[in-house]
Amino acid sequence: MVVPSNTSRDIVLELIKQKESIEGKINDQGRILQANQVGMKDPLVDGNGYPRNDIDVYQVRQARHQIICLQNDLKAIMKQIEQGLHTVHAETAAQQRENLGSTKLLDMEVDGEGIPAIRRTGPVKPIAKVNVVSDGSPAQEAGIALRDELIEFGTVNAANFRDLSQIGVLVRSCENKSIPVKIRRDGKIIDITLTPKAWNGRGLLGCNIVPMETTER
Repeated sequence: MVVPSNTSRDIVLELIKQKESIEGKINDQGRILQANQVGMKDPLVDGNGYPRNDIDVYQVRQARHQIICLQNDLKAIMKQIEQGLHTVHAETAAQQRENLGSTKLLDMEVDGEGIPAIRRTGPVKPIAKVNVVSDGSPAQEAGIALRDELIEFGTVNAANFRDLSQIGVLVRSCENKSIPVKIRRDGKIIDITLTPKAWNGRGLLGCNIVPMETTER
C-alpha cells in the first residue's frame, strides 16, 4: 500500500499558507484602490493631462504596482501547488478509499482550468449568494442564475473569505480574464468560468452578490 508522505503534504500545506498570505496582501492593496475609488486601469490624470487632485496618485500607483507584483507571485505559487497536488495524488493512488476517509488530510483536486481547487473534507460552505442577475450581463453569459450560492470565486473560498471586498478586488484585477467559479444550485455543485468585462450595464459582472448571513435572516 502506498501512503502519501508527510513531506509531500507538508510542502503543499506550506505553499497554501503562502498563497493565502499573498491573497491577503493583494486585498490590502485593493482596499487602497477602493478608498480612492479607482480600479487598476482608471486614469490618474485629468482631461488636461494633469495629475488628478481627487485621489492620492502616488498611493494609487504604488498599490497598483504591488498588486501586479503580488499577482505574479500568486501565479507562480499556484503552479507550485498544482505540481505538489499531482505528487500527492500519485502517492495516494494505491491507497484504499476508506483509509483516506479516516485521516484528516485536505481533499485536493485540480479543476478543468488547471487551477487547484482546495477544500477541507466535510460539508461545502458557501461564501455568498447571488440576488440579482442582469439580462445580457457577463454573469448571465457565464451561466450564473438568481439564488446561486458561491462556493469558490477564483482563489476566494470559505477557508480564506473575510468580506465581499476580496471578490471586488479580484474582479477588478481580472478584467477581461477568466475566473473559475464554483457554485451550488439546487444542491448540485457546478463549475463555471466567469469573465469580468465592460458591457452595457453597470459594473464588470452585472450581478449583485450578498453575504450568506444576509440571505439567511
